[in-house]
Amino acid sequence: MIQLEGLHGLTAIIGGGIAGLMAALELAPQPVVLITRAELGQECSSAWAQGGIAAALDANDGPAQHLADTLRAGDGLCDETIASGILSKAQDAITILESHGVRFDRAADGAFAFGHEAAHSHCRILHVGGDRTGVEITSALTRAVMHCPSIICLTGVEARRLVTSDGRVTGIHLQKDGHTEVLRTAQVIMATGGCGGLFEASTNPAGNFGQGVMMAARAGAALRNVEFMQFHPTALDTPQTPLALVSEAVRGEGATLINQTGERFMAHVPGAELAPRDVVARAVHQVISDGGRAFLDARAALGSGFAQRFPGIHALCASNGIDPALEPIPIRPAAHYHMGGIAVDKDGRSTLSGLWAIGECADTGLHGANRLASNSLLEAVVMGRRSARDIAGRKMRTLQTSPDPDFLPVSNLSSVRPLVSQHLGVIRDGMGLRRAISDLLPLVETGGCASDPALVALSIAVFADLRRESRGGHCRSDFPYAAPEAQSNMMTLSEILIHAHSASQEPLLRTA
Repeated sequence: MIQLEGLHGLTAIIGGGIAGLMAALELAPQPVVLITRAELGQECSSAWAQGGIAAALDANDGPAQHLADTLRAGDGLCDETIASGILSKAQDAITILESHGVRFDRAADGAFAFGHEAAHSHCRILHVGGDRTGVEITSALTRAVMHCPSIICLTGVEARRLVTSDGRVTGIHLQKDGHTEVLRTAQVIMATGGCGGLFEASTNPAGNFGQGVMMAARAGAALRNVEFMQFHPTALDTPQTPLALVSEAVRGEGATLINQTGERFMAHVPGAELAPRDVVARAVHQVISDGGRAFLDARAALGSGFAQRFPGIHALCASNGIDPALEPIPIRPAAHYHMGGIAVDKDGRSTLSGLWAIGECADTGLHGANRLASNSLLEAVVMGRRSARDIAGRKMRTLQTSPDPDFLPVSNLSSVRPLVSQHLGVIRDGMGLRRAISDLLPLVETGGCASDPALVALSIAVFADLRRESRGGHCRSDFPYAAPEAQSNMMTLSEILIHAHSASQEPLLRTA
C-alpha cells in the first residue's frame, strides 16, 4: 500500500531532480510531499550533468551579455522578458546553492574558476569537481531535503495521472507494487525532467520518456514547442545504453573534432567546435551518415592533464579502453535535452489551474529553439524557487474524496523507440514525420503499455510536422531554411490528436 495518511491537502512536487528539490526547500517550512519513482537524486538527468551552471558573474561579463548569447542560440524563439528575468538571478542562484553546501571550483586566488562552453561569448560556466557539477549539486540538495522536517518524501512511487475536476487539479494518481491510490491535492509542481529515453541514442536515463509532459497533456494543459530536441554532438560512441556524455567543457578547453582521416571538419564553421550545439550535432551526424566516424581529439589541448581536469569522463573512457591523452575519443550525437514542454508563465504556472511545471519538462521561453549550454541548471534553480514563492501562502481548496482508479500497465518503450529514432532524429522530413504520426497514433489510442510514451512521441511528431522550416534543434531536409518570422506553437492534446488523425490519412508523399 501507499501510505498517504496525513499527506492529503499538501502541495505535491513530482520529481527529485534539482528543480524539484529546490522547490521543496524553498517552500519550507510549509509542508510539502515530494514524489519520486526512485530514491532521491537517482534516475534524474540533473545528477548526470557533467557541464556546469551558467552565471555571468565575472567583472568583464554581465546579464546583458549572457542574454544576448542566449537569444542568439535560441534562434528567434526565446521569450526575451522571461530569459532576462531568469538570467539576472544567477547571483542569487549561486548564493542559495552555496548555502545548501555546494562548493564551486575556484582558482588559486579563491575566485570562481569560470569555464567556456559553446556559443558563450565569455567564460561564465561554474563547475563542481570538474565534471561532477550535476551529481554534486543534486547530492547537496538531497542532503538538505532529508534534513528538512517540512518535506515528506514518497520514494519508489510512480505518478501516472493528474486527477482533475472542472478544469482544476484535484489529485495525483499514484502507483506502487501493484497498488494504486489518489493523493488529494490542488497544488502540483511538475518537475519530472525530459524525454530523451524515447530515443535509442540518448544521454538521459532510459526510463525518462516525458512523463510530466504526458500527464499534463492528458489533464488538459497546453504544450509548447515540443518539436525542439537538443542532440548533444559528443556522446561517447559505445554500445552502452544510455550513452555516456563527453561534456562540452572538453571542447571549451581546446579539444577539436576530427573525422576518421584526421580532418578537422568544424574548422571552417563560425565558432568552430564551440558553435551552437545544433550546428555541431548536424556536422557530426553528416560525417557518420557519409560512412565515416567522428572523434573528439583532446591530445594537444589537454594531453596527460585530461584525467585531472575531467576525472569522470576519463574514467568513462578508460572503462571502454580509451585513453584520451593518447588517442581521439569516438563520439556521436545523442538526444540530450528537450527545449519544449508544458507551457508555463514566468512563475511556472501552466494553463491548467493548480499545475506548475519547472525544469526540463517545462517550456518557460528561456531556451527557445536551441538551449544555450549550461543555462538549464540555472533555470532549474531559479524556477524551482520562483514556483515555490508563487505557491507559498496559497490556501488549499477543499477537496472531495475520490475513488482509486484502475491500475495502469507499466509503460513499455520497445515499440516507440525505433519510430522516434528513425523519424524524429537530428534530420527530419515530411514523409518520415507522417509515417511516425501514422504509426504512433494507434499506440496512443489503444491505451496499452506503449500509450504513454507514444503520446509524447506523437506530440513531438505533430509539432514537427507543423513546423515547416529548419530552426535551432529542429532541422528538416525538405524545408532547409528558417521561415521569415519565428513563431511559437502551442496546442492541447485534443488539438494534437485532431492534427494527427488528419495527417495520418494523407498520402505519404515526399514534399518538395
